[in-house]
Amino acid sequence: MNIIEIIMSAGRSSVDIALYTLIPVMVVMMVMMKYLESVGVLAKIVNVTAPLLKPFGLTGLSLFALIQLNFVSFAAPVATLAMMEKKGVSDRHLAATLAMLFAMGQANALYPLAPLGLHWLTTVLLSIVGGLAAGATTWYVSGRRLASKEVISAEDAQVHSPQKAGLLSIINGAGGESIRLALGAVPMLILSLTVVGILKSAGAISLLEQALSPVMHALNIPAVLIMPALVKCLAGGTAYLGVTSELLKNGQMSVETLNASAGWLLQTFDLPGVGIMLGAGFRVARVARFAIPGALIGIVLRGILHAAIY
Repeated sequence: MNIIEIIMSAGRSSVDIALYTLIPVMVVMMVMMKYLESVGVLAKIVNVTAPLLKPFGLTGLSLFALIQLNFVSFAAPVATLAMMEKKGVSDRHLAATLAMLFAMGQANALYPLAPLGLHWLTTVLLSIVGGLAAGATTWYVSGRRLASKEVISAEDAQVHSPQKAGLLSIINGAGGESIRLALGAVPMLILSLTVVGILKSAGAISLLEQALSPVMHALNIPAVLIMPALVKCLAGGTAYLGVTSELLKNGQMSVETLNASAGWLLQTFDLPGVGIMLGAGFRVARVARFAIPGALIGIVLRGILHAAIY
């Protein structure tokens, strides 16, 4: 096993993800959010939607994050999380929003799997149900002791009053912030992909697959899901998409199995996903431990609903 080669390969893959996936999506999303904020549209949308989301412990900005994750990409909500932290959204609301994002499906895996048999509309609707359940669980249970008041510093106070800015200034500022956020996720990506590479090279994944097969058989769960599940947890949604697509095309996985397992496997709570989300800011990372229990409840609910339907 060549450790240096594994690390170098993980580094190349991480930089590719940052340069060709995170930065393009986040730049566009951040520019859009900053522009909407500068013209006052963001404040109006937040004020209108906040009462509807309040029972789930979410804010109007949480709605943007929900839409971005389900309809754009797993990287898109990072820009919204960063803006929520900068605007002084409370720790309790941040934790609920983070739990919601961890529990929901990601568009970059949902859309490519739809032509292969994934029931997209059902998956998205159940994704939203799981996300709202995760947010509510965090707000009322795991994160109830967190502060629910806005965190407003002198710098934050300036953000609350939209200021007119030229489009070029908005693009440059948002672009610079997006690049900083994307590069901040690289260390966690390198570590997670290095762990995956070492486990593969050592044969640990194959051994784990063999060990879990009897348990999966006893629980009447298709053993073909072992590899996609392991890849998903360790390498993220993009890697899961690649493995699952091959299994579907080769006839090793059925469409029914894909849809029945979507609630468990199509979510952002994996090593790369966690690393990317936590790169949004210091307070986001600090409240993550309060968000995880709520996220797990949302994922379990989605898994049960998918299994019951399919």
